[in-house]
Amino acid sequence: MFIFDAHLDLAMNALEWNRDLRLSVPEIREREQGMNDKPDRGKNTVSLPAMRKGNIGLCMATQIARFVKKGSPIPGWNSQHQAWAQTQGQLAWYKTMEEAGEMVQIRDLEGLEHHLQLWKSDEPKKPVGYILSLEGADSIVDLSYLEKSYESGLRAIGPAHYGPGIYAHGTDSVGGIGRKGRELLKKVEELNLILDATHLCDKSFWETMKVYNGPVWASHNNCRKLVDHNRQFSDEQIKELIGRDAVIGVALDAWMMVPNWVRGKSTPKEMNVTMEIAIDNIDHICQLAGDCDHVGIGTDLDGAFGKEQSPWDLDTIADLQKIPSMLSKRGYNSSDIEKIMHQNFINFLKRVWR
Repeated sequence: MFIFDAHLDLAMNALEWNRDLRLSVPEIREREQGMNDKPDRGKNTVSLPAMRKGNIGLCMATQIARFVKKGSPIPGWNSQHQAWAQTQGQLAWYKTMEEAGEMVQIRDLEGLEHHLQLWKSDEPKKPVGYILSLEGADSIVDLSYLEKSYESGLRAIGPAHYGPGIYAHGTDSVGGIGRKGRELLKKVEELNLILDATHLCDKSFWETMKVYNGPVWASHNNCRKLVDHNRQFSDEQIKELIGRDAVIGVALDAWMMVPNWVRGKSTPKEMNVTMEIAIDNIDHICQLAGDCDHVGIGTDLDGAFGKEQSPWDLDTIADLQKIPSMLSKRGYNSSDIEKIMHQNFINFLKRVWR
């Protein structure tokens, strides 16, 4: 089945992890044997060949660069200008992959339709389609930079990532959106960008919902009902998104899937983290919605973690093909499974871009 993954940090892996994503997953793992600069060395799950093997022909691919003030406990860049430069380096990598025939940027309805038709064909090596998303808006030095980004193909933006940001407060922080945040949201609406509500802390989330009237989704978010942490959305937040015709992509980061995960100590096996838990999250959203129209897949695989923090029954991203049969066993019919695997996000894009 064709799969749309609503959140992959491909360029971050290519530039900050120095991974050649044109290689197979085993080849990348072999290259990283003996390296210990990052906890997920030799444990990656994503590469472009693995995406093709798993029929993951379309994704939201990120630019990501956080600005942090002096003394911040979380890593980031020391100025917004440096963060902007980092996102432009990531954009250059995507463009280079396009020139190599590995990827193709999708930025409008015509491009989307053409790409979906291509992936129905027998073409031997299809380019992976990507739609550009900015995870955390700190790199937007001023609103003219958002216009530049739109011209470069940016089609979705999350105002915050972790901690306090320039435009909103993100995961593990508390605070609202302020004047700058409201100005950003107004420009996002004007450009018809998709607002990605993922990572907004509760206060910023609700303040955003009060003033923002454009298209919104959550690319990679699980349910607070199942894991009680501010990174997840409460039932009230999920219902708010459903009421706005949003789609929520379920993520495969282990600490978001089971309670009491201890980073660097817990293991997927001992905590019994399996892809069935992703189905639990999908099902919970469907039950809240009363239908299957508001949930999809947004794995976040290799989002600064690898197999050590992924479901133990997933070796590479190609194993997403296990999900349809899991959904079928839970009583989901083929039409609903197609919605969850790709059609909900695609329908959303068609609606927004039309």
